[in-house]
Amino acid sequence: MVPPLRTPQARLIAGAARVDVTPPVGMYHRMWGAAIHDRSTGVHRPLTATALWLQPRAGSNAAGDDGLLLLAIDHCLLERTEMDRLRSAAGRAVGLAAECVHVCLSHTHAAGFMSRSRADLPGGDRIGPYLDELAERTARCAAEARAQARPANLVVGTGRCDLAQHRDFYDVASRQFVCGFNPFGTADDTVLVGRLTTDDAAGEPRTVSATLVNYACHPTTLAWQNTLVGPDYVGALRETVEGGTDGALCVFLQGASGDLGPREGFVGDPAVADRNGRQLGFAALAALTALPEPDTEFRYTGPVVSGATLGTWRHESTEGAASESAGVWNRRSFVVPLSYRDDLPTIEFTRAESARWNVAVDAAARAGDEARLSEARARAERLTRQLAKLSLLPPGPTFPYEISVARTGDVWWVFAPGELYQVLQTELRRRFPDRAVFVVTICDDWQPGYLPTKATYGRGIYQEQIAVVAPGSLETVLERIAEELHAAAGG
Repeated sequence: MVPPLRTPQARLIAGAARVDVTPPVGMYHRMWGAAIHDRSTGVHRPLTATALWLQPRAGSNAAGDDGLLLLAIDHCLLERTEMDRLRSAAGRAVGLAAECVHVCLSHTHAAGFMSRSRADLPGGDRIGPYLDELAERTARCAAEARAQARPANLVVGTGRCDLAQHRDFYDVASRQFVCGFNPFGTADDTVLVGRLTTDDAAGEPRTVSATLVNYACHPTTLAWQNTLVGPDYVGALRETVEGGTDGALCVFLQGASGDLGPREGFVGDPAVADRNGRQLGFAALAALTALPEPDTEFRYTGPVVSGATLGTWRHESTEGAASESAGVWNRRSFVVPLSYRDDLPTIEFTRAESARWNVAVDAAARAGDEARLSEARARAERLTRQLAKLSLLPPGPTFPYEISVARTGDVWWVFAPGELYQVLQTELRRRFPDRAVFVVTICDDWQPGYLPTKATYGRGIYQEQIAVVAPGSLETVLERIAEELHAAAGG
């Protein structure tokens, strides 16, 4: 007997809401070391925060679990203190513990560098008030999402898009690795999509209440030449998907993109970012269009004699264990101690190097040497960020890497801080082929920064050079997450 084909799905309560979180024009904006501007000069597309409320239905196995809140926000990096402030404020607004709130950054590099430590730079005095208001706005948005929550079904499917490309490229002429399109590398093209539909009284038509797009690709279309605030390709992606789903809010979740970026990137033209976003948006729409109705599975229904003897399949209602699995709900958080690398630079060394390059900046400015000035500013900026990263690292021999996993029906969620290489998501999905695994990174903390593969270390690649944890950390994280997902499978 041919087993039925089941599309991963979950039966839950869900609601979504959105708020504009665009910073004021003229605010500190410099995200790129090579940029020669400090303040933004305009807005390409608004930055948004989208709140997604997920809650188990009555009668599920989630006794005492009040739900999950995802805040999908258009920013590149936020310090842990800001992440914690957002989680706490939103949690209070919806009656959840902060650990049940996940701040999921799109990682757009066109949003600007939002650190209170930049207050003394041009436009930096606006950062603190903006971040305070960001917490208030996202908290109100979270409350609205919960207020709109209704019984819903989540159905998840997979599409393909080759926007993302491998970005560890060896430049033979200069004999060094550069961070850019590598036409010889392998890139994960998976677009994981989810469709939330209302599940109201029998006989009422279902409506799409929200869609989800989980894709791994650095939003680095717009680079140092760009002076406009924006969500990079994510803005046009959302516009495209929402235009094809009657305006249902699209929630973008950044995947494991540490070694992935757009084929065409590092430009100053917003039209390229929009083109990249539409490419991903149409791929997501194609996958969403192919999704079946909830509470169904695809069954072989036998032969029919025609000009040929045909084998027929059709979608039929799920029954028994298959139906019950859609209501399963559990979650857990855990810490994986990751050893710091042995050759981690000291704060004292970094300060000395920073001072040296700042002297070079002043000298180049006096000499009117624009090429030297651009490089010196970039080097100085890199060291300033390195110093900030080192100063914020938890003390001790290990970094306490905090991860959360959740199961909603046949759909699994992994919420991971930092920037992980693509193997995390490809391997988890390979090991759990019958489940839909949303891998969400740049989540709840930007530290410890990059988690490259063990084989990446020692090659001089940018992501490895600035990584603070030892080789093998990514592989350790992968195995621990896999163990937790195995445990969740039995819940």
